[in-house]
Amino acid sequence: MPQVNEHGGGVWSLRVPIPDNPLGHTLVHVLDTDRGPVLVDTGWDDPASWTELTGGLAALDIDVSDIHGVVITHHHPDHHGLSGRVREASGAWIAMHAADTDVVRRTRAAEPGSWLDYLARKLAAVGAPEDHLVPLRAARASGRMRTLPGLRSALPDREIVPGELLDLAGRRLRAIWTPGHTPGHVCLHLEEEHPSRLPGHGRLFSGDHLLPGITPHIGLYEDPDDSPTLSPSFGQEGPSSGTDPLGDYLASLERVGRLGVAEVLPAHQHAFTDAAGRVRELLDHHEERLTGLLGLLATPLTPWQLAERMEWNRPWDQIPHGSRNIAVSEAEAHLRHLVKLGRAEAVQGTEPVEYVAV
Repeated sequence: MPQVNEHGGGVWSLRVPIPDNPLGHTLVHVLDTDRGPVLVDTGWDDPASWTELTGGLAALDIDVSDIHGVVITHHHPDHHGLSGRVREASGAWIAMHAADTDVVRRTRAAEPGSWLDYLARKLAAVGAPEDHLVPLRAARASGRMRTLPGLRSALPDREIVPGELLDLAGRRLRAIWTPGHTPGHVCLHLEEEHPSRLPGHGRLFSGDHLLPGITPHIGLYEDPDDSPTLSPSFGQEGPSSGTDPLGDYLASLERVGRLGVAEVLPAHQHAFTDAAGRVRELLDHHEERLTGLLGLLATPLTPWQLAERMEWNRPWDQIPHGSRNIAVSEAEAHLRHLVKLGRAEAVQGTEPVEYVAV
């Protein structure tokens, strides 16, 4: 039985499963408009996920062919995966921030194996041991990259412009650019009175930016073609000059905290109030983590060595291979932020490069 929650005021959420993932599901939101229903995110591109999405819509007496538009908070496959299929079934438009549309475009254009080549080079440069690189090279040789999600994601046909209202008849939905989790992540501020008249300024579709009990992954933005990625803090910069995703995320958190929304409708877990309190918790968490990393960097470390010593939800030797890649990217993002703040620096003449607190 599809799991559908009514949030009032012409807003519902559908639980769309993510296969083999501890998150369990994506909350796809349905927003009624005068031109027909609009989806905020769509879920993972998987037959079971499609069945749950269409079944949830049917429980609301909506056929997928009735969908008028799709608004994507960010390009990750558990949010954007089914967008193309929805568009094929309905003729709906798909809207996304330009920075994430650029990621989708370059991913589609890249030869699949180039992603593994890039990842192997990148991990070697930050100090990954040879035994970690062997499976990547084996996957490259086998051609398994062709089956990974996100390689053929749908290209959006509308641009979400930060600060502007989306073209939704009868609704006031404003785009708030919240980079960090991805360069083009957006939250969507429904500038309408809360249906239960909770105090505050409307509701916020927060994607992965603001979740009630999870700290979203913040890694680096770089792509395998090494072309520049837009960073709101540092302008048009590429990997050599160094964007600052964590700095972007922290600034975005403060921006969302100032909205004073009555309720947050995230893409995972559950709806919640007190957005400002959750923002403070996340800001404090990252400040504590940065302070802890400075302690670790009393001795020069490569990014890989730093990741090995950081606190995760399990010991390093129990973290799966793919999750270690994500963990190292998160360590790099925190390290990049410390360097930008002048609190850490590279040790000249080291290879792989080591960093030390200053």
